[in-house]
Parts: sequence; C-alpha cells; structure tokens
Amino acid sequence: MQDYTLKKSLGQHFLKDEDICKKIVEALRQLHFTQLLEVGPGAGALTKYLLQIPDIEFKAVELDKEKVDFLEKNYPSVKGKIIHESILETDIPFENEFTVIGNFPYNISSQILFKILEWKPQVPYVIGMFQKEVAQRVAANAGKKDYGILSILIQYYYDVKYLFDVPPEAFNPPPKVMSGVIQLTRRENSYEIKSEKKLFLLVKTAFNQRRKTLRNAVKSLFSKEQLQDDIFDKRAEQLSVENFAKLTFKMN
Repeated sequence: MQDYTLKKSLGQHFLKDEDICKKIVEALRQLHFTQLLEVGPGAGALTKYLLQIPDIEFKAVELDKEKVDFLEKNYPSVKGKIIHESILETDIPFENEFTVIGNFPYNISSQILFKILEWKPQVPYVIGMFQKEVAQRVAANAGKKDYGILSILIQYYYDVKYLFDVPPEAFNPPPKVMSGVIQLTRRENSYEIKSEKKLFLLVKTAFNQRRKTLRNAVKSLFSKEQLQDDIFDKRAEQLSVENFAKLTFKMN
C-alpha cells in the first residue's frame, strides 16, 4: 500500500516499470560524473538505483513535502540530500560540474530545460524523461515540423540523442501520451554567435510567425540591405542551428 498521494497539479506520473528504471540508470552509468542531481524524484523509482552508484555526491530537488517525507522514510540514506523546492527556483546545487537526471514533471519540462541552459557551464550531461512530443521536439532537425525554438536553443549548446520510448503503462497513473528519454551531451565547440541574447531573440522572433518567410517574420531585427539576402526567402524551420548562429552577426 503506497503511503503518499498523487498530485495532478504537480504533473505527477510516477515511474513503476523496473525495467525502464534500470534502462535509464544504465544509460546514465555510461557517462563520467562525480556529482548528480535528480529532478523530481517523486516516490523514488530512480532514486533507489541512483543512491547505489558508488563514489558520487547525490542531491535531489523535490517540491512536494509529502514525497520528501516518503523518500526519507523509505530511503534513509537520502536524508540531507533533498532540496525541498521547485527546480525552477533552485540555486545551482553544486560548485563543480554535475549531471542532471529526472522523470521531469511534464507540465514544466520545457522550463526545466531552460533552467538547465542557465547552468550549462556546469552541466555536461542530462538524461531526462519527457512527454514524447517534447523529447522529439528537442531532438528534431531542421525541416521537421516539430523543429522549433526548443530544438535550436538546446542543440546550440548540446548534442541530443533520443534514447527510447516509454509507454503509458510504465507509470502510475498512466499519462495519456507516450514518453521518451533523451540524453544531452554538452558541445565543446559550438558555432560562434554575436551574443546569446541576440540568438534567443532571433530564434524566438523567427518562430513566433513560423508560417511567414523569415524576411517578414524578423524584419524588425535587420536592415533593409541585409534582408535582400536569399536566406530570408526561407521559413524559420528550414534554417539550421548554424544558419541562425551566423545571422546573429548581421542583426541590428
């Protein structure tokens, strides 16, 4: 009998399939790290395996007090390692580099990725479970219909590998959608950009009107002369990450 409740408002779907848990942890163990942050441990499906990894410093971020109490009661070695707050409000949890893992709450999964981007100098790897649609969006290449803001801004900093699908019945309660696990590996050499601020502004402006040609969607950001370039005949989803990076140098 479980002694915790599921909170819909927190987007809680707990992983219960042990084979999937082991598969995720197996992917994690291929990576080299000494510090690990788990996001949203919930009832500890992954946590119980993560606590067994030798010679690492482990921390977890969990907003739900009931789950914090449940974890401390059932996995005593987790005491003192849980940060009881929202991942979106959390300060950087380690001084050195750390890897992030989690069955991310689906209602804030994109925001969690942007939070990780703020920490990117210290986060070489991420293994995360997402709604499949979001996982595919992060991994999508130029020209695909699910390629967008998230794809470009993550792929500018990280190489994305789609690891595997996870069916609804692997969870309690089963979500209405398929899930997917992806791995991010920080890129050591990305394309040069004029500034991060310009890249974010360009990508967001281009995709806000994705059905228009780039010339119409981003005309406020470039001079009339620059807009004559053939690249502006294309639509946002036809441009690669490298194309966007190069365009930052031509912006007003």
